[in-house]
Amino acid sequence: PLKALSNQKYRELGRIFPGEIGLLTGDHSAEPQAGCLVLTTEVLRSMLYRGSELVREVRWAVFDEAHLLGSPSRGWVIEEALILLPRAVRVVLLSATIPNGAALAGWLAMLRQTPCELVHSAARPVPLRHYV
Repeated sequence: PLKALSNQKYRELGRIFPGEIGLLTGDHSAEPQAGCLVLTTEVLRSMLYRGSELVREVRWAVFDEAHLLGSPSRGWVIEEALILLPRAVRVVLLSATIPNGAALAGWLAMLRQTPCELVHSAARPVPLRHYV
């Protein structure tokens, strides 16, 4: 997620799990040894390229705003992180607006060499509004 979203998720999760959440962005670090870390995709990608010791301990990676995979400006960062993650890491992609979920699930299953389940819901906690 973007830095603002990372900070928001860090605060929200910190209220639910006090003292158990850390944050790593390009600008800020808080509780980097926590058992659950919120970080930007760019930081994760950089850690993967550097062979960070911390990445070897990751068991789950949750990517919010997965519809950005199709974005020319950010999609490649998410894609590289998904490709570089060790196969043992379980992956969850979240998006409220992804148009090609089945295709993405198929690609992810092929990439990770493990079954991928697509979970779809038409229910929206926040209504989508279009403005012209």
